[in-house]
Amino acid sequence: MIQIRCMAVDDEPIALEKLESYIRRIPFLELVALCDSPMEAVQVMMERRVDALFVDINMPDLNGMEMVSSLPDPPMVVFTTAHTEYAVESYRFPAVDYLLKPFDFTNFQRAAGRLLKLAKVSNSMATTSDEDYLLAKDGYKYVNIRIAGILYIRGMRDYVKIHTEEKKPVIVSTSMSQIKEKLPPCFLQVHRSWIVNIRKVKEIERMRIVIGEERIPVGDSYRQQLMEFLRLHSLDK
Repeated sequence: MIQIRCMAVDDEPIALEKLESYIRRIPFLELVALCDSPMEAVQVMMERRVDALFVDINMPDLNGMEMVSSLPDPPMVVFTTAHTEYAVESYRFPAVDYLLKPFDFTNFQRAAGRLLKLAKVSNSMATTSDEDYLLAKDGYKYVNIRIAGILYIRGMRDYVKIHTEEKKPVIVSTSMSQIKEKLPPCFLQVHRSWIVNIRKVKEIERMRIVIGEERIPVGDSYRQQLMEFLRLHSLDK
């Protein structure tokens, strides 16, 4: 199981205790440290590996967003705040999620689930084998499709069209959700009708993904996930 090493940062003791309690209830979260100031948190991150931050925005001296912006290689971030204006402002940052205080365990689980999803994507970049195949029914025959050779998948009304490097598209009678379950996490759904192999992306410009000659749109509800993935894997951080 993937373990996400996380740290909670909040200047309010009660809020910090709640974060500690919630983190310890999630099996895939490993608590590295609890910090009551951003400066202490920065020092901890210089000494220990931290995969994810649960950080309050409104803190004295240095607020949560300023702290994250100052990090040369920031981890995944979940902002917490009691102020709605900060919650709106936090959307400008490539955060995984934000939690508006007072939040309950259900809200926390949602944010933790998003962290896990992104961690799986990151982990899959190094673990997907070129020898993995997807068995698909194409018309009256079954074909083996090399997963590493898939460029992108387009969902139509009653079927999906799998575009690969090796041959013409394979048409399969299935749904986007069903085929997505069979693919490794390096395949990102970026639109209700499109799944892309992130390893085959040539460029991304103005929320259009270029793979080969195809320009694939990014749906509004998928933008945050894509932006967080880019933040985690971009050389320009």
